Amino acid sequence: MIRNDEEAGTMTLNVNINNGLPIQLNHRPYIKFRKNTAAASASQPESWNVRALCETYHWPAALAGGGVIAIVELGGGWLQSDLTTFCDANTIDVPTVTDVSVDGTRNTPGVNADSDGEVALDIQVAAAAYSVATGKPATIRVYWAKDIAPAVRAAAADGCDVCSISWGADEAEWGAAAAQDMEQAAAAAVAAGMVVFAAAGDNDSSDGGPNAANVDAPASCPHVIACGGTRKTPAQETVWNDNPGQTNGEGTGGGYSTLFPPTPWQIGAPNGPGRMVPDVAANADPETGYMIVTNGELSPTGGTSAVAPLYAGLFASFGTRLGWMAPILWRLPLCFNDITLGDNGAFRAARGPDACTGLGSPIGERLATLLAHEVQARRLPAVAPASAGGVAG
Repeated sequence: MIRNDEEAGTMTLNVNINNGLPIQLNHRPYIKFRKNTAAASASQPESWNVRALCETYHWPAALAGGGVIAIVELGGGWLQSDLTTFCDANTIDVPTVTDVSVDGTRNTPGVNADSDGEVALDIQVAAAAYSVATGKPATIRVYWAKDIAPAVRAAAADGCDVCSISWGADEAEWGAAAAQDMEQAAAAAVAAGMVVFAAAGDNDSSDGGPNAANVDAPASCPHVIACGGTRKTPAQETVWNDNPGQTNGEGTGGGYSTLFPPTPWQIGAPNGPGRMVPDVAANADPETGYMIVTNGELSPTGGTSAVAPLYAGLFASFGTRLGWMAPILWRLPLCFNDITLGDNGAFRAARGPDACTGLGSPIGERLATLLAHEVQARRLPAVAPASAGGVAG
């Protein structure tokens, strides 16, 4: 049985594992709002218009596009008026958004502010990322569900090309059986041609869990591209951590899985006991966040939940049925800005890949150019070996 606790902004999932005893998963939306917005001083960094942020990441332009974007939501809702206002502010065409109920869950704005903000953030960032790259309106399908894996399976069955997930929980809450089911859903989606992105969490290296170092699922699943967070100003980009040195503050998740073994395609990643999270990163600090429209108001918003739809919109602009992208990305480190300053508590940024920001933030034009031949050469990519997705013993 699954219960959507809208007032708390979480999704409680009762999974029958461990000899039939239920284990509860509290999926959280990974959204953060800027503090003291009304009292913001001139010394605080400005938040980003999403179009401007894309441009500073050297977004491509005039791409053919065509990819359909799936967004997984476990609660909250969106308003057409908010989306239209956002698109006007970013000078992009209003996307086509279709709501799909997987299990009776529906678009329900006005119940929980965090969930509504999450939904608005996901749709608006994905729409802008796609439109800036193509000059065309995005096609977005929002999958409303009580659990993440069924929504991913539904999106893949409907032929979506990319999928953005901004909800999750630390691995300690998932357990091996539930995490493996999530990984199987992601692997099947990749085999069908869909790229899956997920937020890495917003509570530094602890991920809000019981230890100083935990990672978030579904971001830790090997067939999911995990999206970490940075703090980006016009002058500098560093690891997002509003509480430097702390393991349970506000900042990007990242570390090593205790459920999934190291993945062979993470070339150059520091050695660790399991699959390293994240794979990639982008701006996520709410202090340098994204100007999003919620309930008619434009406000600065952040969290690693902004990074997943940013990449989803970009990759949808590359075409359709991209599929298994993770090994290719790890062979293209020059397509990313290496983040070398900062920490997320237990881990520090360093030259090359690290457990704070992975490969780094995107250089859009390079990604578009170097991935182009991959898109042309294959319609359905080969799936990674099954052993790569196994749960560590």
